[in-house]
Amino acid sequence: MNISVVIPSFNRKNTLSRSIDSVLKQTYKPSEIILVDDGSTDGTRGFILSSYPNIKYFFQPKKGVSSARNKGILESSSEWIAFLDSDDEWMPQKLEKQKKQLEKHSGIFISHTNEIWIRNGVRVNQMKKHQKYGGYIFDKCLDICRMSPSSVLIHKRVISDIGVFDETLQVCEDYDLWLRITSKYSVLFEKELLIIKYGGHKDQLSKVKEGIEQFRIQSLEKILTTNYLTKDQFTTTKNMLIRKLSIYSKGLEKRNKFDELALVKKKILNWTITQ
Repeated sequence: MNISVVIPSFNRKNTLSRSIDSVLKQTYKPSEIILVDDGSTDGTRGFILSSYPNIKYFFQPKKGVSSARNKGILESSSEWIAFLDSDDEWMPQKLEKQKKQLEKHSGIFISHTNEIWIRNGVRVNQMKKHQKYGGYIFDKCLDICRMSPSSVLIHKRVISDIGVFDETLQVCEDYDLWLRITSKYSVLFEKELLIIKYGGHKDQLSKVKEGIEQFRIQSLEKILTTNYLTKDQFTTTKNMLIRKLSIYSKGLEKRNKFDELALVKKKILNWTITQ
């Protein structure tokens, strides 16, 4: 199994060594490491070229994490892609465990793993709502993002079939792609804690002032206009969208955003009568 590791990065020189070194320490070695520098201004280029000369380094003007990951996919030479965010870390047997699991299930082409959370230097427990699953998990992926990009190992045939990350989304681009994939593909889940996710830092992408729920709503609206979904999936997705729109509308009402509230209420009505 040939694996390309794709690392998108923007001004993360201070965490890149931790991430890259965790790839280099893998008990199953990837074929290549691709780092896509999304417009960094902190000296990332010089640091990578001097400290990690064997890494495939690409620079692009800042376009966002989706564009950086898509660039990495495009430049990769392997059939399998493993994503790693530049502030996360892999346990040494991460790729080996996933490889062995996928080889036992030759008809499945995407795998993700359990994870450890570190926030502001302190380990925190995941809540029940963050539970992860394997199999046909589309219904379970509708509420929140169930798979961390840093845990995912995926065959290019899935990406060729479903498409890449949506570059129009500021956040929730992973949620959006996993919805599209799980609507059609079964997923393997490795219960072992094989990645470490670090949170709490100021530049964390999930910290957007508008809140992330509106981007999930956008993804749900988008997939409802595609031909990805079965009839049952469409109904389940529509119901989740109405639920999220209703919750979102209450927030708008509290903040006295009445113009936007009227638009959201109109959406709720339209989706409620949609068959």
